Amino acid sequence: MTSSSRRVPIPKNGVDYRGKVVLAPMVRSGELPSRLLALKYGADLVWGPETIDKSMIGTTKRINPVTSTIDYSRVSSNGGRNPSVPLKESNIYRLHPAQEHGRLIFQIGTSSPTTAVEAARLVAPHVAGIDVNAGCPKPFSTSGGMGAALLQTPDHLALILSALVTEVGNVHDIGISVKIRLLETPEMTEALVRKLCGTGITGLTVHCRTTPMRPSERAIRDQLRMIADVCRHEGVACVMNGDVKNRDEAQQLMQEFRVDGAMLATAAEANPSSFRTNEEGGLLPWREVVQEYMKIALDVDNKWGNTKFTLGQLIPGKLEVYRQVTRCKCYTEACEALDLNELLDQARAVDERLSISRIPEVAAVSNAKSNNKTAQAAGGRIGVERSSTSETRPALSERGVGRSTAKAALAV
Repeated sequence: MTSSSRRVPIPKNGVDYRGKVVLAPMVRSGELPSRLLALKYGADLVWGPETIDKSMIGTTKRINPVTSTIDYSRVSSNGGRNPSVPLKESNIYRLHPAQEHGRLIFQIGTSSPTTAVEAARLVAPHVAGIDVNAGCPKPFSTSGGMGAALLQTPDHLALILSALVTEVGNVHDIGISVKIRLLETPEMTEALVRKLCGTGITGLTVHCRTTPMRPSERAIRDQLRMIADVCRHEGVACVMNGDVKNRDEAQQLMQEFRVDGAMLATAAEANPSSFRTNEEGGLLPWREVVQEYMKIALDVDNKWGNTKFTLGQLIPGKLEVYRQVTRCKCYTEACEALDLNELLDQARAVDERLSISRIPEVAAVSNAKSNNKTAQAAGGRIGVERSSTSETRPALSERGVGRSTAKAALAV
């Protein structure tokens, strides 16, 4: 295949994926603290976690004065049964306009051009690009016609991308891209890539696995050069994803397979310092990475549940401190378990803001223990009662217990 110098123009507020080593979109592992830590260690761009278009539509955008972030939130659909209890607000998406400026790609889960455009418009002024997820194989995505399900309806996927290019990309001067998986045959994959490249997108990422393949199965790179050639001919940047371990390997693979960029996923999830080159020192010890992560998580008031999950990825599972952290219920307890004493004051303040402060035993609990037999047993009260009762209670032999057993034994 002959190459061409044609190149889809990069909008003025967008970003060129060429020459970039980037953080992959990952549910839970792609929230704000993880993205900021990846950028700190050298990621050129970061993808946010897939966010469903319908969950964004109807959100309220606020600038958070405490964290300097932009938060998209909505009143939780759960609750409302007790009118005396105020409805809880759920944060759907959070970004840092200063620290992520020009480097954040918003990935959208969608099955409709209309809702895709409506949702993308909300975040478009604050990101460098919108990426459509057409590769997630999980049922929560495919059952709604999103993710990898879109690979089975290429014309419909092309309609979604064209709508985003025309109504969002061109209006806000940002790029639109798509992330796909391999199809059953190289011919099918090539036809799909050609169709998508004709929609006006600036970038295409290929996860080098088919939809049925599990993450533990080795990535397939046989089609990668062909995909890169098609993208190059159409002037679209091509990014590879799948089993890329670090920045040095990413750059080597980019050269070997003639792709424009590479995406780190599980390697960055386990240790985001994988974005550092060997010349820069390579991977850092997990304790240093965890300390930096905790600082960032506290700075942005990250949800404790997400922080706890991420710590579980960063801390080696065989260590005792891993088990200690899994039992923590707030930032204060985690900082104590990790010996991050310098962060304790900030941790207490964040716990209070998030309403997850460690609660000491209150009067209600004390009352329950004094009146509840199970609680008394746990505290040793039943043992005391039994010892006082046993002083006046007849022995088992006096009550005839065990006599029949003894007689039977003698008769044998």
